Amino acid sequence: MAHRAGDGRERRTRVQLAALAVAALFLVLGVLGFVPGITTGYGDMTFAGHHSGAKLLGLFQVSVLHNLLHLGFGLAGLVLARRVAGARFFLAGGGALYLVLWLYGWAIEDESTANFIPVNGADDFLHLGLGFGMLALGLLLSNNAGTGTPPDNP
Repeated sequence: MAHRAGDGRERRTRVQLAALAVAALFLVLGVLGFVPGITTGYGDMTFAGHHSGAKLLGLFQVSVLHNLLHLGFGLAGLVLARRVAGARFFLAGGGALYLVLWLYGWAIEDESTANFIPVNGADDFLHLGLGFGMLALGLLLSNNAGTGTPPDNP
């Protein structure tokens, strides 16, 4: 559990704050994916698949499924950030997951039926950055990382 402040409230660790920030970012992106104007081609959005013509900020291909995945990932991050071990898992595990998603996006053709989320080249670069960034945050922001103490004793 996190340290307690003098007034009886819990004080969050750096890894928990980072997890909360990343989770909030995913929630914002998930919501913005449903906002016409911020998402161009909004009328061309499909539930899933490479045929979705919607692009968040005119750059990142999105669909209803893609936006729902962002919202779900953000909610999972909020829940997991309540504990230090959960925050580390969300960041490091999520970072690893995003690196796998980057490899997946890189390996498939944009017009392939395997592109069901969908992802495009801009998404691939974003997933690469998110993967390394989240992995680094999850592994490096624990106060006692590498000291032999349990991850829940910051």
